[in-house]
Amino acid sequence: MSDPAVPRITLLGKPGCHLCDDARVVIDRVAVDLGVGWTEVDITTDAGLREKWWDQIPVTLVDGVQHDFWRVDEARLRKALAR
Repeated sequence: MSDPAVPRITLLGKPGCHLCDDARVVIDRVAVDLGVGWTEVDITTDAGLREKWWDQIPVTLVDGVQHDFWRVDEARLRKALAR
């Protein structure tokens, strides 16, 4: 089990994004079940992030690498975190 204080999952999103809300629920469930940490980054606070990710949010990163966008596949996320 990893240290939950060190996030393995990062959700890139923005306020008012219903897909981000859906992704947050899945990510939180998986993180709690597996005992891993996660964090969320609002791309509207950083011009570089906004430019890079705007068309794909929500974007899920696992250990800093893009894993999913638009929708979070719970089974795929669990599998990626098991590695």
